[in-house]
Amino acid sequence: MSTVQQIKQRFGIIGNSLGLNRAIDIALQVAPTDLSVLITGASGTGKEIFPQIIHQFSSRKHGQYIAVNCGAIPEGTIDSELFGHEKGSFTGAHESRKGYFEVADKGTIFLDEVAELPLSTQVRLLRVLETGEYIKVGSSKALKTNVRVIAATNINIIELIQHGKFREDLYYRLNTVPIQIPKLKERKDDILLLFRKFAVDFSERYRMPSISLDENSQSVLMNYEWPGNIRQLKNITEQISVIEHERIIGVETLRKYLPDYSSTRLPAILKPVDENTFHSEREILYNVLFDMKKDMNELKKLVYEIIQNNSDKITFDDGNAKIISKLKQDYSIDYEDSLQSSFENKSIVSPNIQDTIEIVEESLSLTDKEVELINKALDRHKGKRKYAAQELGISERTLYRKIKEYNLE
Repeated sequence: MSTVQQIKQRFGIIGNSLGLNRAIDIALQVAPTDLSVLITGASGTGKEIFPQIIHQFSSRKHGQYIAVNCGAIPEGTIDSELFGHEKGSFTGAHESRKGYFEVADKGTIFLDEVAELPLSTQVRLLRVLETGEYIKVGSSKALKTNVRVIAATNINIIELIQHGKFREDLYYRLNTVPIQIPKLKERKDDILLLFRKFAVDFSERYRMPSISLDENSQSVLMNYEWPGNIRQLKNITEQISVIEHERIIGVETLRKYLPDYSSTRLPAILKPVDENTFHSEREILYNVLFDMKKDMNELKKLVYEIIQNNSDKITFDDGNAKIISKLKQDYSIDYEDSLQSSFENKSIVSPNIQDTIEIVEESLSLTDKEVELINKALDRHKGKRKYAAQELGISERTLYRKIKEYNLE
């Protein structure tokens, strides 16, 4: 049986990290079986090499090996691509077509980005894995296939399951044997090896001297986050090889090719709203409401003053008589004399207003309610303003200001 080192030489794998060696070892052990394999790892870590290792060291190595990028196929045609279709089954189906599962019979099919599959296609795939049967699009006849399925994803499928976007039974069927590919930042000792390998490859391709790094640049390279993993390292090495005239790369030159992800990175992740943020927003809302109340009071006062000063020009009917009555209740302004004189001096028909009993209702004033709540909170916590402020949902500083404003000392 081939050793891990032989596998690296055959497939051009660079590195000696424990995580990488473990992944290769699992691939070699599972290769002779027909178990389904799920390969997980971040984008750019080289997941596509491991299905090839499994296929080449299996009994199916003489059969077809087909790699399918599930995320690159439109949802409307994915079923036809995987399982085939009959002539006339949909618009444009001018002839019947074999799907990948039929073409790869007795071979291996690699489903890259398997998490991108639509739910309807996931049901079809589950049936293939469990019974080896599938049905072409537009057909009712079940066909048999003997295909080994290897899948890969850079997405956390558990989260997709929780959101109803991936079938849990399919996940466990695919994940018979899991293989985790480590990120490049977890393979620090392999970074310089990979850089040298890429530098030599590009020097041969472009027929120019190979680039190298000084000691400080090597340290920067090893401590970089590498969000794009091996793919990003390869692209940066190629850029430097082609663009830079100097063959020994210093820190300043290297940093120009390393994007700074420490301050900004897309997609942006929103911070959860904490309790302090909620309190500050509620305080702003209170202030807005209090300002509105103040403005309304001033407006009412202004209207009442206008009515008093122009009582000889205003016609009193049911509508504005009620408004004036409400203004009186709000401000306790004695306007009966002016109102009575208006009725006596004006030749107008006054509304038939009957005497009513005044019912004293609970005050709906926001200020009164606020004072009442502050007093209750202070009484409940025996004058301890810190705890009273917490219960009221405002800052302790705001509570001090309110106490002083309403003379609650």
